[in-house]
Formats: sequence, C-alpha cells, structure tokens
Amino acid sequence: MGAKLLIDTVTVSSGVSTIQVGGANWDNSYNVYQVIVNGLKVDTDNVNVYLRILDNSNAAVTASEYDWARKILKSDASFSSGGASNQDRDYFINNDIGTGTGEVANGILYLFNFNDANERSFYTTEEHELSATTDNLQGFAGGGCLTQTALHKGIQFSLESGNFTGGSVSLYGLRK
Repeated sequence: MGAKLLIDTVTVSSGVSTIQVGGANWDNSYNVYQVIVNGLKVDTDNVNVYLRILDNSNAAVTASEYDWARKILKSDASFSSGGASNQDRDYFINNDIGTGTGEVANGILYLFNFNDANERSFYTTEEHELSATTDNLQGFAGGGCLTQTALHKGIQFSLESGNFTGGSVSLYGLRK
C-alpha cells in the first residue's frame, strides 16, 4: 500500500460557483482516492450543495446516471434513510446551508474505479452540516455510483444558487 499523497487542493477565499478537484491535476496512478471537504461556506441562504463526477475531459458528468443511498443522521429528529436512481447529480449534504454563524459543510469521500474504463465509478460519503433552516446538526453516511463505464478524473461541487465563499477541498491518492 502506498502512502497518502496530496494531489490537488482548492481553497476558496472569494465567491466561486463551483469547486473542482482532480481534473487537469488528476494522477491516474492510484486505485483509491480520498476527498476531504473542510468548512464550505456560501453567500446565499438555504442552498443545497451538489456533487458530480468529472469525465475524462474534466467536465462534470450531467447525464441522469447517478444512483445513491444513505443513512441520514439528525440531532433534532429520528434517523432516516434516503436514496434515488437515475439522477443528474448527487447531494453532497443532506439539508441546506446558508449564511448564518457556523453554517458550514464538511465531509470525506472515497473514490473507486475512476481509472478503469470497464467499471462503474463509485464513491462513499460521510458528511455533516449545520442546517440553515433548523439550526441543527445533520449529516449522512452512504455512497453512490455513476452507472456509466468510463474513465473519470475528479469531483465537482456546485450550488443550486449563489457562490461558495470559504472552505477547502483536497484530493489525495491513497493506494497504488
């Protein structure tokens, strides 16, 4: 097993509508990758954070081929489950975030099969956020896959509206 190696980092210090890691900086010599999301902040109240996989040309895959499932954890209510198939993106967070004090999103993703054009790319996700609408901590553990077989080169995070104003996203290679 190889060491954990930093491949790409994006630090947000001003408004950007999307964040991508990998892409032109992708290192295809790893079998497993880790993405660490730390302190994502936004400039708009009550927005969702989405994720998409980057294709071999560094563009986000927008086809309705994302399937995902998760266990949703809430500090103010019972736990629940969620899932969907044939979506054009996945949710990175369970609820929305906004501009209130402490409203941020954090998480860890593991990426698999991104360098194998004969297999589906899939990911696991653990995340948590302080909800904009309820002021409660929420998160989920789960995963998803892109149901197309192709080479992939990273992850993109986006918002339904507004911009990211803070935080960082880092991509690591874990196993050769």
